[in-house]
Amino acid sequence: MRPSTHTQIPSLRIARLSLTLVCFGLITASSVFASKSLSTLAIRENVSAAHRNELVSKLEKITGWKALRFESDGRLSIEGVDPLLGSKGARKLLTDAAFGSSAIVLEDASSRGDVAFCRVVPGKWRDGQLSRPAYVVLIDFTDFGHLVGDKQVRAAFDVGWAVLHELDHIVMESEDTELDGHVGECEDHINRMRAEVGLPLRANYFFRETSLRVDPNFHTRFVRLPFEQRDASSARTKRYWLTWDSNAVGGLIANSQTASLRTIR
Repeated sequence: MRPSTHTQIPSLRIARLSLTLVCFGLITASSVFASKSLSTLAIRENVSAAHRNELVSKLEKITGWKALRFESDGRLSIEGVDPLLGSKGARKLLTDAAFGSSAIVLEDASSRGDVAFCRVVPGKWRDGQLSRPAYVVLIDFTDFGHLVGDKQVRAAFDVGWAVLHELDHIVMESEDTELDGHVGECEDHINRMRAEVGLPLRANYFFRETSLRVDPNFHTRFVRLPFEQRDASSARTKRYWLTWDSNAVGGLIANSQTASLRTIR
């Protein structure tokens, strides 16, 4: 489940789709993106009320804000003072994404086989003479229903964290790692936010296939992703596992990689 502003981010290793955001029907000639005083982070009309509420609820829990909402025109509204609880890093990231120089659109990609949890693709945005860098964050809300694991680790890898991961790529131009056993620059940023709210930290960018045996009549391929949390009272580190069926989640391509997660056999 990165903040900066380029029209292209080679390090993302994502499909280069040429998307014209104005064609999405989200914005008009009097676009909400035309003013720097308004949010440049918006959600498409194809995201249901239930999924919008789910995303807002997760982001509020992470950031500590209690008044996040998507306006009728789709843009994200952030109101109120900074709370005592929640991740300060997540609040800064979300603010930078919402009021940065790039147009960012959140789109529902539920049940799409080419999207595992979340994925960001570059786009194009123009309104008359005005143009700016643009990105589309594709969200497969259904994928998170396939996750199996302890409550703590599921809270550390929900749709809110997945969206923040993609926003970190955009705003910070952070990269994912190529090395097994490492989390990479982007997840290092996200782990700092997890630590601020007392959640387990992702221990590897790559997930691995499990030895879990299932009924051979079912087409399943279970994988797992490690998380860790240090217990200050015992000075021990507890390991958690998130498990899912990669065939159900999708996102796998010919070289056994996904857009945002990779598997090591």
